[in-house]
Amino acid sequence: MSEAQGDDVQEFAATLRRLKERTDRSYGQLARRLNMNTSTLHRYCAGDAVPLDFAPVERFAALCGATPQERLELHRLWILAVAARQRSRTAVTPTPASGTTDDAPSDAAREPAAEPVQDPAPPEPSPRPWYRRRPLLVSAAVTTALLATLGSLSALPDDDRRRTGESVEAADPPRTSQPDAPRPKSTKSPSSSAKTPSPSVGASKKPSAEPTETADQPSKKSGGQQPSTGLPLTFSADSHVWQAGCGHDYVIAKPPRQVPPPPNPQDAATWAATQSAVHGRQTLVKITVQGRSSTAVVLEALRVRVVGRSAPVEGTNYAMDNGCGGALTPRYFDVDLDKDRPVARPADGNDTGVTIPAMRLPYRVSAEDPEVLLVDAKTQTCDCSWYLELDWSSQGRTGTVRIDDHGRPFRTTSTKGLKNYAYDTSARAWVPWEE
Repeated sequence: MSEAQGDDVQEFAATLRRLKERTDRSYGQLARRLNMNTSTLHRYCAGDAVPLDFAPVERFAALCGATPQERLELHRLWILAVAARQRSRTAVTPTPASGTTDDAPSDAAREPAAEPVQDPAPPEPSPRPWYRRRPLLVSAAVTTALLATLGSLSALPDDDRRRTGESVEAADPPRTSQPDAPRPKSTKSPSSSAKTPSPSVGASKKPSAEPTETADQPSKKSGGQQPSTGLPLTFSADSHVWQAGCGHDYVIAKPPRQVPPPPNPQDAATWAATQSAVHGRQTLVKITVQGRSSTAVVLEALRVRVVGRSAPVEGTNYAMDNGCGGALTPRYFDVDLDKDRPVARPADGNDTGVTIPAMRLPYRVSAEDPEVLLVDAKTQTCDCSWYLELDWSSQGRTGTVRIDDHGRPFRTTSTKGLKNYAYDTSARAWVPWEE
């Protein structure tokens, strides 16, 4: 590769590296989002390879937040890099030895014939070697691709460009065959594909009975499962869970006459939202976790993140029931929000005197084996804002999901020093009560 050609490839790779440095993601994180191998993306950014298709480059630019002008410039650099790489491949192809021509007769043709024969017709000139026409074809293809892509990029909005179709990237252009071997005549196939290599000399033209593996078609050897991408689990969180189904406190900055009667437990979230209520003293969060397939997902750890502490909310504490009890206490994770670094500690449950062993992580879930986690967070000193982090692992991949109140932190406030009210069903009114 000449110095000018190497400069085109390196300038394209340097632009990719500058876009990558804008993000806080590693090569592996970017490659997973682009559905390509980490090593392939690293070779593109290092200038060791140039993608034959611009689609992965366009997706990479969109993921890195490139502007439309930067994408056009990146496309121009990609065209120059592809042309430089093609020229370098053609330059290293050896030419036939001097003193020989394509039309030179063979040694057998110069031997005297055993009997008189008619003068043979002059041999037809052999076609010019295909590699001599390659630079012209590459230039025409590159020019056509440039005009088509510039028109489509200028006409489409950014969102449409991000939805360009997936394609399979090639790390390097295919190497040319040996010059001495005759080039087989191409045969038209009703389902030709750019990813299907040309048959070699002497190879059978009969199609193989076994299907080839592609990025969109999983191999039969893997059991028909799709490649491991995306989040392998689903979860839901409900923070309006009442103790034993009846006991819970809400702090509301309204007098009793303006507060409606307690709701049914299933309507607690809507009722609390309409009253701008804050969990008093305790927040119970029920988390249902399930795998997306039969493949096991291991729940590694559950962490607590306190994002804010302030003075307790001023208002009135309203008890949904003036005390209630039950024979069943489920196992749960106990969280003391007043600690500097709260920890979710597994706690045993109880069923009419029989201990229910605490759930200890790591724990395995799948589509057939869901699990329910119950978190009991308490405070006596602050108005605390917090959320949970759940670590998982599956098939060599790891990750963390944030569990909060629909995008907002959970909120729990102390009730010390507040007036307490409970609802009297006979009088149909809130009445004071002492703890």
